[in-house]
This record gives sequence, C-alpha cells and structure tokens, in this order.
Amino acid sequence: MRKNQRSSTQERHKKNSSDGFIRLISGQWRGKKLPVKNKQGLRPTTDRTKETLFNWLMHDIRDANCLDCFSGSGSLGFEALSRYSKSCLFLELDKQVAQQLQTNLDLLKVEHATVCQVDSIQFLSQKAKQQFDIVFIDPPFNLGLAQPCINNLVSQGYLADHSLIYVEVENTLTALQIPDDWQLLKEKTAGQVCYQLFKRG
Repeated sequence: MRKNQRSSTQERHKKNSSDGFIRLISGQWRGKKLPVKNKQGLRPTTDRTKETLFNWLMHDIRDANCLDCFSGSGSLGFEALSRYSKSCLFLELDKQVAQQLQTNLDLLKVEHATVCQVDSIQFLSQKAKQQFDIVFIDPPFNLGLAQPCINNLVSQGYLADHSLIYVEVENTLTALQIPDDWQLLKEKTAGQVCYQLFKRG
C-alpha cells in the first residue's frame, strides 16, 4: 500500500513538473525537443500554426531582432533563434516558466537572447531602449491582453520601420483595434485560434 501511495505521489509530481515539450521545426536545431513547465493557461502555438507562421516569415527571420511577448513555452522565440534570428527578448510573467526559458537557452548555448521575468504590459509601458524587426503577440486567451500590448508597442516606440507583427488570439475576439499604419499581410483561423501577420508602415 505504501509503495502504491509513493508511486501515486511520484506520478502527481511528474504531472506537475516539466512533463511537456516543444519541438523546433526547422533551422539549426531542427527536431530538437525542449522541456516546458506544465502550467495552467500555458498554450504553446501548435506545430501546424508555427510552420505556417514561419513560412510567412521565411525571407525576414534571418538576422532579425525579435521580441516574444507573453513567451510561455518560448515556442515562437526559440523557432526564430533556430532559424538564425539575430536576437530575441523573451517576456514572461511566471517565475518558473521564465526559469525554464533560461534553462533552455543555456541548453542550446544561446548568448544572443535574454529572458525578462516581468509583466509584459508593464514592461512595454516604458520607453523602448531597443526596436524590434519581428514581434510575436500570443497572450493567454480571454484576458484582454492583446490590445494594451499593441498600444504600448506603438506608443513607446518598440517597432522598427517596416517591422512585422504576429498576433495570435481567440477567434471570438472581434474588437481588436489595429493601428492605421499596420498592413494585414496574412490571416488564418484554425479551431479556436485566429492568427494574423501585419507589417508596419
């Protein structure tokens, strides 16, 4: 009986720890699996969606400075780094998730990326110290975070000229206000997700 209890406890602990992973699709770490924390609300972009996105970005990702807002698993930022982006800044509120992002960067021996354990909206409400060529906006669903993120990126100067902005939100969100100088390049809906690629200017 005691053995079964111990086994059950170990199983629960296993489920609450890093029992998930993301897979890098292409680039220098193609096929590499990276562990992610099993956290409520953590919703990595699916491989199919990610493949579509990076096909869209195929000619722009190399040497780009990237910003991964609401990083979570880091699926988008790591894929960008695998495809030879120049740098990536990961913004993640949860301490354990942010630590896992840093662990994965260390595992891959990446020196041109930074993890900030921070509230993305608060971080972006400060004047930009750097401008980014590609920005990933993939917030937790149903919390109303996409709009203030977009607003702060624009008002605080985080976007480089002709930057590309990827927005992934729940498909029930219909009231998102997009800046006048953002051009919609691509758009797709899959299941409960709507994802769009915009170009500034």
